[in-house]
Amino acid sequence: MKISLRITLLKEFSGWLLSLIVLIPVYLAVMTSLKSNLEASKFNLQLPKVFMWHNYAQVIEEGSLIRYFFNSMIISTGTTVLCLIVSALAAFVLARNTHGMNNAIYNYFLVGLIAPINIVSTIKVMQTLHIMNSTQGIIILYTALSIPFSIFLYYGFIKGVPRELDEAGIIDGCNGFQLFAKVIFPLLKPVTITVAIINFLNSWNDFILPLYLLNRSSQRTMVMGVYYFYGTFISNWNLVFAVIVLAILPIMIVYILGQKYIISGMTAGAVKG
Repeated sequence: MKISLRITLLKEFSGWLLSLIVLIPVYLAVMTSLKSNLEASKFNLQLPKVFMWHNYAQVIEEGSLIRYFFNSMIISTGTTVLCLIVSALAAFVLARNTHGMNNAIYNYFLVGLIAPINIVSTIKVMQTLHIMNSTQGIIILYTALSIPFSIFLYYGFIKGVPRELDEAGIIDGCNGFQLFAKVIFPLLKPVTITVAIINFLNSWNDFILPLYLLNRSSQRTMVMGVYYFYGTFISNWNLVFAVIVLAILPIMIVYILGQKYIISGMTAGAVKG
């Protein structure tokens, strides 16, 4: 009984400790963003003497953050939608027919989970396809990078869906696409939300690919905006942290709203596979 109590207390302490490790930097960023420049330079956890809400208005006006926000939304949303369509359809075909080349193709996709991306060759391919320095090009690239993990989750979930549902749909007159769209896909809601949130967060948070592939200032994403704003206003830490807070706020909202689906979807997809 004592051992069980100690284990429980240790788990609770570990949970609180990990939570503080995450929450303290967020608290520091928010509080610093609301301080004057003099207070912000001290980097402490104290509340600001006066809440400087106009810091946010200033960085939005001077940093072109509205444009960067919409750029990130277009790229992240486009990547998410395209990846959902391609991955769900591909996983359905691969999971329902594991004979011949299909199994080899699925294993080939799994290799993509561990294979690193080569920036130089990727740039060469995009230049050849004339999609370099374009929003469409980076959406296609993000989708290609997201497909292996997305198919892995969908594949495991679909394997747990009874084949009798396929037979019932065919008896009712469904063709292959109707069977997927009307019978199978509605059952994939947990894993679909998981895939959507993960892909949205990954594409929103990425910095390296936009830095290399989007050269015009009008194409910058929110994360790139933080980088360039930091270089311009390095002496004004309150403004720098205001930009950081604005950049992470959308993804925090998305994650908080969908965290239960992320856990359930990944667990279901992995276990059923």
